[in-house]
Amino acid sequence: MARILAIDFGLRRTGLAVTDPMQIIASPFQAVESGNLISFLESYFMKEEVELIVVGDPKNLDGTANPLSQQVHKLVRELEKKFPEKKVVMVDERFTSKMAQQSIIQSGLKKKDRRQKSLTDIVSAALILQHYLDLRK
Repeated sequence: MARILAIDFGLRRTGLAVTDPMQIIASPFQAVESGNLISFLESYFMKEEVELIVVGDPKNLDGTANPLSQQVHKLVRELEKKFPEKKVVMVDERFTSKMAQQSIIQSGLKKKDRRQKSLTDIVSAALILQHYLDLRK
């Protein structure tokens, strides 16, 4: 089986998470500068087999689109065009940043290490991916 990759898109940084090849476990992977995301993915897809891309869909608490939604929908269209062999799905990402911050605090990391914003991005991507995996069951 091929991996599933999740994207938590941000204007400056984008968090990534991946499954194992059996698509059982979602793991935080890496944060990349958003401007380099497509080239990073091209390189990654040459090394790893990925069949599906899960993109976090940012929404307000009431379910309406938030200011980042337009950028994320543009990214989804770009991914579909650039990687037509890969299925792209969107998953509601409400509360993932707060949940990621809570997970990081509970992990016991030192306060200095918890301040790395990229850590929140990759943990958020892992939560988005885990949510997707749970929905499939």
